[in-house]
Amino acid sequence: MTDTLLYALGVGAGADELRYTTENTAGHPHAVLPSFATLLAADPPYLGEPAVVRHAGETLTLHRPLPPAGRARITAAVTGVHDQTSGALLHHRSEIHGTDGVHLATVERSMFVIGAGGFDGPRAPRTHWQRPAEHPDHTTAHHTRPDQALLYRLNGDRNPLHSDPAVAVAAGLPGPVLHGLCTFGFATRTLLRTIADDAHDRVRRLSARFTAPLFPGDTLTVLVWRRPGGALFQAVDGRGRPVLDQGTLDLHG
Repeated sequence: MTDTLLYALGVGAGADELRYTTENTAGHPHAVLPSFATLLAADPPYLGEPAVVRHAGETLTLHRPLPPAGRARITAAVTGVHDQTSGALLHHRSEIHGTDGVHLATVERSMFVIGAGGFDGPRAPRTHWQRPAEHPDHTTAHHTRPDQALLYRLNGDRNPLHSDPAVAVAAGLPGPVLHGLCTFGFATRTLLRTIADDAHDRVRRLSARFTAPLFPGDTLTVLVWRRPGGALFQAVDGRGRPVLDQGTLDLHG
């Protein structure tokens, strides 16, 4: 239970989202943010030093709402490796079940390994997502904390790229960056509020690509376009540069 509460705080939830940040508040029955399932996914195999590995994309499918407390059993496998010339793109899938055998979620993760391409393998298929031409139906700006990555890393991702300035500089960055899955969580909160009427059990599928780093303390603005059965979304940093792209939300019902 503490893990789900800490996750909610790590992705920016607070006193106005007590059902996710407390477990004993009258009128706010404890619920779990759907994107918490990403923390339950198994780690991909070792792919190299942190400076050469990038999280490229995440797709979460929820088969039923996550319980606020309990234990899970995870099975995982590498499902594909693609040659992108400048690097290798590895696809990894985790199946998450409760200890009672109930299928809770599937997490599909893409990791890009810089410099590992050129092995004459197949390229990844192109996606057909296109940013809508019309203005977003919803625009929500989140002001991330300067210590957001230090808070989020307590959920288990201790990659020093998000905390150690020397490691970030070695990777060609001006400083530590926010975890991609942290921005994914911020976007999930926005989508719940604007599209799903804050009904966490309506979320069926969430997917996005990570296209640029966000630095702690920067503004993350989530742009949402309503579509039948869900929405398309994108998130940009304070300069308008996409950090989450090709976002899709599918709802139950």
